[in-house]
Amino acid sequence: MSYVVAVPEFVSSAASNLSNIGSGLNAANAAAAVPTTAVVAAAGDEVSAAIASLFSGHGQAYQALSAEAAAFHGQFVRALSGAGAAYSLAEAANASPLQALWPLWQEVRGVINAPTDLLLGTPLIGKGTNGAPGTGQAGGPGGLLWGPGGDGGSGAPGQPGGKGGNAWIFGNGGRGGAGGAGTTGTPGDAASATAGGLGANGGAGGAGGNGGMIYGSGGAGGIGGQGGAGGAGGSFIGSLTAANGSNGGNAGNGGAGGAGGQAEGLAGLFGGHAGATGNGGAGGTGGAGGNVTTTGPVNVHGGNGGNGGNGGIGTIGGAGGTGGAGGDATINPFTPAATTAVAGGGGGGGGGQGGNSTGGGTGGAGGGGGAGGSAELTFLVGAGAGGGGGGGGGVTLTRDTAFGIR
Repeated sequence: MSYVVAVPEFVSSAASNLSNIGSGLNAANAAAAVPTTAVVAAAGDEVSAAIASLFSGHGQAYQALSAEAAAFHGQFVRALSGAGAAYSLAEAANASPLQALWPLWQEVRGVINAPTDLLLGTPLIGKGTNGAPGTGQAGGPGGLLWGPGGDGGSGAPGQPGGKGGNAWIFGNGGRGGAGGAGTTGTPGDAASATAGGLGANGGAGGAGGNGGMIYGSGGAGGIGGQGGAGGAGGSFIGSLTAANGSNGGNAGNGGAGGAGGQAEGLAGLFGGHAGATGNGGAGGTGGAGGNVTTTGPVNVHGGNGGNGGNGGIGTIGGAGGTGGAGGDATINPFTPAATTAVAGGGGGGGGGQGGNSTGGGTGGAGGGGGAGGSAELTFLVGAGAGGGGGGGGGVTLTRDTAFGIR
């Protein structure tokens, strides 16, 4: 048996386009009718008259043929428009009974499930309840006879996702919930030389639920949560003060992907299989080093950036986080009476390591190192900038009594 798929909207659009084409052709034929069906003789002799009559006859024959083609075109457009309308009516007729039956089915299912809900707290048929988002709540079990397990809820910040619900006899296990993202570290303080706080690790993904005893596959594990960013280092703005920007905090690691659920009992004989392990979460971004802006003669350095977090393990390993940028150091302006001043940009943080693959996927990409901070001494010839992913460099400049710089 052959099957045909028709989209009523496309059929109606095609009919409209064909109608526009027919209108254009009819207009062109009408414009050409007079000059082609009544050709004027080039001269008064019999030969010119015979040629004009011959061409006029050809024009009249073309107009007659064009009229027949226009009639056929109109019939085709009407048939196509009618077909589109018929498909639309058929779809509406098919959808209406199903929509009308849905509330009735809900009532019937409620009656069927009432005894097991009352005695065991589980329906006889139907999908288990899903865990609430942001709670790490486990998914509910599927119906005792038939139904997939409910999906686990996503985890609270830094907490694991909920486990997927198990199926009983027929049905797949529910998917594990995603791990919650790690929280950002607290900001640092330059005055007390306090570095930015550590970013929290992302929560692990929830495990998938087990499939039914006779038919069904295990649910997929949840994805690990992303690691929290490191707290930014503290910055300082002042004058004639040798204060440094504090370091940025290291980022949290990405959470591991949740384990897949298992195929239980006889399900493996009917194509059931274990669920896939969830992907690892990405590592967080390292906190930026604090900046410092002051006037000389002082020695100041921007804070170092924090390291990026490592990616979590999973079917596809999580990407490592990017290292935080080093802080900038500025002495502006350099005091003319000063003899020595040093400004060094902070080093950028190291990138996090990509997470390993547990099988069937690829390991995560390593994170990039943070950019080194810049250094600026106004009215002087140079300064040291921080190295990306390493320590900051410094340059010492002294004032010459005659020319101001040496």
